[in-house]
Amino acid sequence: MKRKRKRIMIINKKKIMKKYLLFITTIFYAGVASAQSDSKYPEPEFANEVYYLKKDKVFTAVRLEKSNSKLETTTKAGGLGGFENGYKIEGGKSRVRLSQSNNLSFVISNGASVKKISKSDSMMNANGIDMSAMQDMMGSMNDPASTITLFKVESVQGKRKILLQKGGGAIPFASKKTKSSDKYTFSVKKIREGYWELLIDKPLPRGEYAFQKMETGMGGMDGSSLIFAFGID
Repeated sequence: MKRKRKRIMIINKKKIMKKYLLFITTIFYAGVASAQSDSKYPEPEFANEVYYLKKDKVFTAVRLEKSNSKLETTTKAGGLGGFENGYKIEGGKSRVRLSQSNNLSFVISNGASVKKISKSDSMMNANGIDMSAMQDMMGSMNDPASTITLFKVESVQGKRKILLQKGGGAIPFASKKTKSSDKYTFSVKKIREGYWELLIDKPLPRGEYAFQKMETGMGGMDGSSLIFAFGID
């Protein structure tokens, strides 16, 4: 009887060990597959900029046309003829041209995945301040879903405009409707810490486009935004 119990215990232990080893092996290969998948994504040369992700055999980050634009409000006839506010981009067309596609995607990195600990960071760590935790917090604050908007821009008199609001005035027969530039939605996929892929939800028609990145902190005190423009042919 004792031998039988002992044999059952040994068999049960073997079963448990097999299940444990299978679990560990599954986790290991899942981690390897994830790391291999992440390694496809190139780290952009500049942090906090939107890049087009060219998905050939080797993924390439293509820099978009970058500019800084202040929020402007203009009126006609002291507001009687209408008003508009938004951002202006020099030139009627972007020099960055992309082809129409059903799966356009872009990437942005805040540099967290490649940051090296500086001497000042080391001193802060020595004083009990967890710099990695602070970087994680900053990374979540920089989530592109909350700071970036994709607009279809208008080309008028050799300039491109992102219209946040445009309205008619009090002059008779002037339009009383307000309008704004069309927005296009995108889904955000986290590739690794501080690195995201922006997947455009539906095909973009031919035309001019721009990502408007809302500036935070001191950078946005003057109402300026970073603009990353491109065109679809």
